[in-house]
Amino acid sequence: MVSVLWVVAFIAATFTVGYFAYGKYLARFVELDEEAETPAHKYNDGQEYVPSKKPVLLGHHYSSIAGGAPIVGPITAAFVWGWVPAVLWVAIGNPLMGAVHDFTSLSSSVRHDGKSIGYIVGEYVGERGKNMLLWFAFLLIILVVAVFALVIGLVFDAYPETATAGIVYIGLAVLFGIWLYQLDLSFVAGTIIFVGGVFASVWVGLEYPIAIFGDHPDNVIVLAGSAPSFFPKILGSANIGAWLMIVLVYGGAASVLPVWVLLQPRDYLSSYLLYTGVGGALLAIIVGSLVTGMDVTAAQTPENVGAPSFDIAQDAWYGFFGGGSPFADALPLMPLFPLLFVTIACGTISGFHSLVSSGTTAKQLDKETDARLIGYGGMLGEGLLAAVAISAVAVIAIPADTGGIGLALPNFALGGGAILTALGIPFEVGEVFMALVLSAFLLTSMDTACRLGRYMVEEVVGTPETSAQELAANRYANTGVIVVAAFVLVGSGRWEDLWTLFGGANQLLAAMALLTVTIWIANWDESKQLVSTGVPMLIMSAVTITALLWVSMYQVLGGRLLGITAEAETSVIAIGSAIAQIIIALLMVFIAISLLWFGYGNMREIGRLGDEPAVADGGEPQSDDD
Repeated sequence: MVSVLWVVAFIAATFTVGYFAYGKYLARFVELDEEAETPAHKYNDGQEYVPSKKPVLLGHHYSSIAGGAPIVGPITAAFVWGWVPAVLWVAIGNPLMGAVHDFTSLSSSVRHDGKSIGYIVGEYVGERGKNMLLWFAFLLIILVVAVFALVIGLVFDAYPETATAGIVYIGLAVLFGIWLYQLDLSFVAGTIIFVGGVFASVWVGLEYPIAIFGDHPDNVIVLAGSAPSFFPKILGSANIGAWLMIVLVYGGAASVLPVWVLLQPRDYLSSYLLYTGVGGALLAIIVGSLVTGMDVTAAQTPENVGAPSFDIAQDAWYGFFGGGSPFADALPLMPLFPLLFVTIACGTISGFHSLVSSGTTAKQLDKETDARLIGYGGMLGEGLLAAVAISAVAVIAIPADTGGIGLALPNFALGGGAILTALGIPFEVGEVFMALVLSAFLLTSMDTACRLGRYMVEEVVGTPETSAQELAANRYANTGVIVVAAFVLVGSGRWEDLWTLFGGANQLLAAMALLTVTIWIANWDESKQLVSTGVPMLIMSAVTITALLWVSMYQVLGGRLLGITAEAETSVIAIGSAIAQIIIALLMVFIAISLLWFGYGNMREIGRLGDEPAVADGGEPQSDDD
């Protein structure tokens, strides 16, 4: 049997080599200068442009990028193809692609006055390219909101204790914002009180678990009893459907509130959950594997599971198409290439990070040389979160009785709670705590995505000149569009379609960010090599475009609509969801191919590719006489 300690050790080893070797090379390659004036100092306004100490900015950046996706993606991949492919892609792809993407996105933004990736691509390929990238990111935002809201609903349904703890956590964040910004009370005292309150919320959840609908154990407080017959059921559960709608309403409301009300205090409090969850699990794996072992009995786990240990209980390999997976009967045909890569998603590379790196982090960088730890190192930290996720499900690999992979995702909390017993934490407490960690990350990412989507629409519209533009720029209107579209997308409840669609879109955005960085390097210095960013860009473009076409054409169109490759959908909501997924996937593929063509045109124009110049923005070539 293989211990999960070896999984963590292998990933940590490749990350260490990557940071001290490749990361150091990249820092020299982009010529980071400790003495150079960063945008944070140049435009210091006390609001957006604010120099931050390296440890403080690392904490903010890590909290912003490390959402629920690096947990959910590796879990899904391990359930479909086995734990070995998931571990290999995280261990190798993260330092060679993901960390490169985050570091170069941050560095390029710093060299462009802290501007966004959309602005930078517009500088080189024109306004059309900028707007196309922004619309691409907006479509991705809808997918982020949809899949994260669904997972939160799944976790709240599986763990009613976490639903209570999550509500308490959000309430504490609001009170902390009032404490700091309205009452102007002590930051240190507030940290002690409210961080303590977040951890105490686990006890509150254990004592007062809540659900909206359905049959639950006697200790669960069911707020509404039986659901009306017309109420939408997601994955066969009205309770999941109810939590989904509540979470989407929360995300929309949170995105239009001033940042001090919820976003800033919640991010700060969630960082303690992040460090405790990831650091505690890694420490428990080391201590438990070498010294204490697990303290979980067979009676505490689901039926037929047995007492777990730190030996991996899951199969290493389920086949190229996942035919040996415990969920094979509930899955469509899922080839490892290209779907493994987009399924793991943020555990290895994430386009969402380029929005964070170039949107906020670049405006707070104190010194250019800090970019290596924050950009490259921050992504490696997210890879460690993926390692924890794989370890958590590998020690207790439980097939779902019904509903497929979606209903098995909360097993992260089950395995994580078992791992934490190595530190003397009771299994029931650790289980609820890990479920809270997962849901808190997802809540943070979801409402942040809603806010970013609103910003993108406003940037595309600019100064409204017509009533239609005014409506589009209205914060309530465009937030409503995001929330409603997310609900339509998730209406089918088909996890294997939704997640791979999200992963493909997210990593295709990463490819577009790498394209932007490659264009910047090519225009900056003709002697610079383009391999470090160009090769990952080409690989991820090919993988993600192929994946989006496979999911939209084979899984969704061929299966859910035409009934050729799977059983066709019959409900109006599910059919509408399938159509929306196909439209979004094809739009993203079209936008990505267009941006690649614009980038190719810019490369020819500056003489880095081909012999003849070409127009980057799709217009007519200009003659020398113009």
